[in-house]
Parts: sequence; structure tokens; C-alpha cells
Amino acid sequence: MFRLIVALALILSIYHAPSVHGAPHPPTTAAPLVANQGSYDTKFDNIDLDEVLSQERLLRNYIKCLENLGPCTPDSKMLKEILPDAVSTDCAKCSEKQKLGSAKVTHFLIDNRPEDWARLEQIYDPSGNYRLAYLAEKDKGNSQSDTGAQTPSEAVTKTNEA
Repeated sequence: MFRLIVALALILSIYHAPSVHGAPHPPTTAAPLVANQGSYDTKFDNIDLDEVLSQERLLRNYIKCLENLGPCTPDSKMLKEILPDAVSTDCAKCSEKQKLGSAKVTHFLIDNRPEDWARLEQIYDPSGNYRLAYLAEKDKGNSQSDTGAQTPSEAVTKTNEA
């Protein structure tokens, strides 16, 4: 009986012994280390946002990822990881291209997909500050158009056309 107990203890100690796997893997570079960086990674800045916004399937997949309802591509995973920080800091760590892209996508969602925006807003901006600021700016732009004044983007467009 003693041999059986010793054999069982030996088998258990072999199979449950802690194993050494070597050094831990370095952190992935797919997602930025937000706390340690002055800006976000720009590796996905060349994604064609017009294509994403015009293709229902692509846009739906991004939204599902952001809502934790579907799988994430590497770029949507990175977006999901930086979005809370970007919203809380008003995109302070964004490159100029990221700021323009962010505005384009959020304005599109607010204007054209309010149900999707409402769900995302509950997760990332529950107070609705971004939407309220955008709508106020949009109303201000509309009232300037009514008086004949130009917004800066309209002035740039007219300058480029000349």
C-alpha cells in the first residue's frame, strides 16, 4: 500500500510540477502602449475610410468589434484599445490624419447611423459630450451658411477651386 501511495505521489508531482517556459514574450506592437507614448501608432492610418463607411459588411464588423459582439481585426482591435483614451483626451495623442479620420467616421455615424452611434456612445462616451459638441458646431456652421459667412473648410474648398 505504501508503494502505491509513493507511486501516486510521484506521478502527481511529475504531472503537476511547475514548468519553466523561458522568458516572457515581449509586448505586441499591434496595440499602442497608451500610457507610455506621446502619440498613437500610425500603422493603420492608410485604411480607406470611405470604403469602410460605404460597405455595410465592413462597417458592421467594426461596430460589432467595438461593442464586444464580434471578432476584431488587428486594426479594429487597436482602435478598440485606444478609443477610451482618445475620447477622454479629445484625441490629444492622435496624429492629424487620425483626427481627420476620427471626425469623418464619427460624423458619419452620428448623421447616418444614429442607432449604431447611440450604442457606441453608451460604451465610449456615456455623457454624450462628443456628439453634443459636434451637433453644436454643425448648427453653428449651418447658421453661418444662412448669413453668407464661410466656415474655414468652405474657404479652403473655394480657395482650392480657384
